[in-house]
Amino acid sequence: MSDATAPLLSVQRLVKEYRSSGGLFSRPSPLRAVNDVSFEIARGESIGLVGESGSGKTTLGRLILRLVEATSGRVIFDDVDVFNLDTRSLRSLRRRMQIVFQDPFGSLNPRMRVGAAVREPIAVHRIARGNDATAAVVRLFQEVGLDPSYIDRYPHELSGGQRQRVGIARALSVEPEFLVLDEPVSALDVSVQAQVLNLLADLRERRNLTYLFIAHDLAVVRHIAHRIVVMYLGRFMEMAPAASTYTEPLHPYTSSLLSAVPVPDPREQRERIVLQGDMPDPRKPPTGCVFHPRCPHPKKDQRCRSEVPMLREVAENRWVACHLAAEPLPLLSGQASGAAN
Repeated sequence: MSDATAPLLSVQRLVKEYRSSGGLFSRPSPLRAVNDVSFEIARGESIGLVGESGSGKTTLGRLILRLVEATSGRVIFDDVDVFNLDTRSLRSLRRRMQIVFQDPFGSLNPRMRVGAAVREPIAVHRIARGNDATAAVVRLFQEVGLDPSYIDRYPHELSGGQRQRVGIARALSVEPEFLVLDEPVSALDVSVQAQVLNLLADLRERRNLTYLFIAHDLAVVRHIAHRIVVMYLGRFMEMAPAASTYTEPLHPYTSSLLSAVPVPDPREQRERIVLQGDMPDPRKPPTGCVFHPRCPHPKKDQRCRSEVPMLREVAENRWVACHLAAEPLPLLSGQASGAAN
């Protein structure tokens, strides 16, 4: 019997390295999409994993589910070492760990009716058959806010928001405990985003689900995440409770992401921190802190350029990979109230 106080998921020093072929006159260079990351998720907790495109967020989510094989590290799910499972055992574990993909249209078979798409995992895992399986699909459609009459429709006959609800219903069909939500609202209109986010929040409460919610926008995860993890170029920059992240960011990268979050009050003034340049080539990461070439911190120095900052706990449950984190961050001074809106 598992310990209810133990974390549901433990990720330990996870690394994913790809080998490029190199050019005609160049040697192959390794690309570390995920670089030595560790964290835990408690039962019923929702973690928001945030960062720019190319930061390694999606790769991390797929590594946890073993949809991609890791280079090194461990993933422990409820005392089970995911990377040591054989095919049969992994298939059984997949009932408890599911994913909702970013593109709801691309994740559905265009030649399969959406009801059949939701029914398929029920049949694969032998959860129900015949009329019982049909009744389960109807209940799932109702639970995610879809009219059961949509069961016989094809994906192209539904809107983006409706297709994503089908994707959520399919993930829930095997009664999982843990969901990786890979930017589940980024392809949707803003008004539909709010509806789907509210649905996900309700489902987490009703089913006591555990989430790893991947997003590139801090505003998206604000109302659904208990903790925020900020990722950049394969590394964790900051990990802290959501409330602390929005009111008092410790890392300059977090601060810059937060400055881009729209403020609903037009009278509220906030200085936008525009990062210079693009994210570096992950095959040739910068020395020292990987963020230092774009870092706007006024006290950035040679140590930032030469020494890799380790992720360390600087306050209770607040972790940051920055040499200057012990000092107050001046980038959003006087703007904390706006950031929390």
